[in-house]
Amino acid sequence: MKKLIILGGNPETGVLVDVAVSMGVYTIVVDPNPNAPAKKNANESYDIDGFDVDEIVKLAKVLNVDGVLVGVADILVKPYWEICEKLNFPCYATQEAVEAFCSKDGFKKYCDDYNIQDIPGIYLDESSIDKPDNLDYPLMIKPVDSGGGVGMKICRDDKDYNDSVKTALKFSKKGVVLVEKYMDCDDMAAYYTFKDGVAYISAISDRITTKKQGDASPVCIGAVYPSKHSDLFIEQVHPKLGELFKGLKIKNGVLNIQFFVENGVVYAYDPGFRLQGEAPHIHIEKINGFDHRKMLVNFALTGVFGEDDFAEKNDFRYKGKVACTIWVLLTGGEIGSIKGIQKIKEDKDVTFVLERFKEGDTVKKDWLGTERQVYSRIYLSVDTIEEVNQKINEFKSYLQITDTHGEDMILEWLKPFNPKDY
Repeated sequence: MKKLIILGGNPETGVLVDVAVSMGVYTIVVDPNPNAPAKKNANESYDIDGFDVDEIVKLAKVLNVDGVLVGVADILVKPYWEICEKLNFPCYATQEAVEAFCSKDGFKKYCDDYNIQDIPGIYLDESSIDKPDNLDYPLMIKPVDSGGGVGMKICRDDKDYNDSVKTALKFSKKGVVLVEKYMDCDDMAAYYTFKDGVAYISAISDRITTKKQGDASPVCIGAVYPSKHSDLFIEQVHPKLGELFKGLKIKNGVLNIQFFVENGVVYAYDPGFRLQGEAPHIHIEKINGFDHRKMLVNFALTGVFGEDDFAEKNDFRYKGKVACTIWVLLTGGEIGSIKGIQKIKEDKDVTFVLERFKEGDTVKKDWLGTERQVYSRIYLSVDTIEEVNQKINEFKSYLQITDTHGEDMILEWLKPFNPKDY
């Protein structure tokens, strides 16, 4: 039985662990949290920090493992690459790709080098936190090296700006924050598969975020595939990205990049060189018949990524179908009751439902404005956008989540899409 170490313990990584276990792989999860959800179904687990490269290398040798793989955690891609280098294991990350995709400042530099439009912004450290003269409010403040919305804030005046920069600095290991123009416009994502040095677009989606949480980072509440901006993206951005990928020497792996679209211009802003929380791979497996999770597990153990027929199966237009992910976000408090989720799971058009909380769990106040407030992601695929809209309304009527005082905890429900756009 082959042995695989998986780095990271969040619920999304737990799904990857389940897939590895189902493939007959002896799966070992490494995460500092003893109660990390991904540890639940693993064969073995260790409470080691994912950044402790030497300790994990030592563990891999003691346990005689056959491979190492990163889960759904941006910050662990760099240590994943370092661990694989030391053990001489297959690794989809390259040194250049880690530089480009694992920090916001690295990404900005590579966008400049390859003439890819990104959001106008500037980097600051503790020595100079004054507001740049060339940028006007509202501004978005982000630590350069944290993900999932942590430490991010929209600022509208000087006091707010100064407080937010100080907070964001605390969340940055490098002690650097990015201050950039706040974009209030369409939001989309492109998801790539690399196989043997060729970059394929596997999904393009429109992202819908909630604006209901004041100036916390806008969190996703849904996505629809394919994007209404697919043609614009392929014409304007895809060729430049192709040049970037060659420059980064990427051979295999999966990459998601988020973009804003304003007045016909596409702005790149957030790369993730790993499986996504949004998990487009769930729709891809359902519609196109290949599973990125299995491909990554096999790659970690053999160095081979995907089957020979991959290119024939890959179709970001989803064979004319429409897929949608509905994210259910909760407000703070203790969950008293969850009703209706079973009915949604039994719906014939639902592929998968990820649940991150159960009754009795508490959603902490400081999780609001980050992906930690997500209760569930519901994945469905149908033939038309009108059917998507029908399902959104149906599921909204089924699902009821209340706190211990009987108050509704669902922050906001995804609104139906305009059929003319799709």
